[in-house]
Amino acid sequence: MSQRIERKYLSEFVYGGTDGIITTFAVVAGAIGASLGSSIILILGFANLIADGFSMGVSNYLSNKSQKELHRKHKDVQRFRRAGKKAHKSGIATFLSFVVIGFIPLFSFVLAVFVPMINEYKFTLSIILTGVGFLVVGGIKGIIVKKSITRSAIETLLIGGIAATLSFMVGFLLRGLVTG
Repeated sequence: MSQRIERKYLSEFVYGGTDGIITTFAVVAGAIGASLGSSIILILGFANLIADGFSMGVSNYLSNKSQKELHRKHKDVQRFRRAGKKAHKSGIATFLSFVVIGFIPLFSFVLAVFVPMINEYKFTLSIILTGVGFLVVGGIKGIIVKKSITRSAIETLLIGGIAATLSFMVGFLLRGLVTG
């Protein structure tokens, strides 16, 4: 049963988790590129986690609900219902995956509030934790879909790295717009 559930909601885990960690780390990288302080990074990061996670969860819910409504009059409606996902569970899975995995890039910034001696290394630690997060999400995807774990992990890491690099560059280029 649990294997069926993990396969059934794999797309939500991968979609929510990947987007959560990519967008949150992009916010962190962009803010670092713009030379913004830790408090701003935490505010922007948590705002992203909650608002974007909610948006993705609701969008996933509405998408699944629309798909069911579309198939309501189809001749194979019973088979579709048995195989289909519960719209609310899909939305919740996407939201939770986004928030939990998306928190990884912020962890070191939150930890630095309580452990000041890591303050100087919080961005480096965020990079490392986020990279590990990308590899784990990609690796889990590879395991569940029975594809190369290494290839899947590296693909996810590369996509996240490109997004973070682009965000850092935008922050760096626009840093002069920030007035203190």
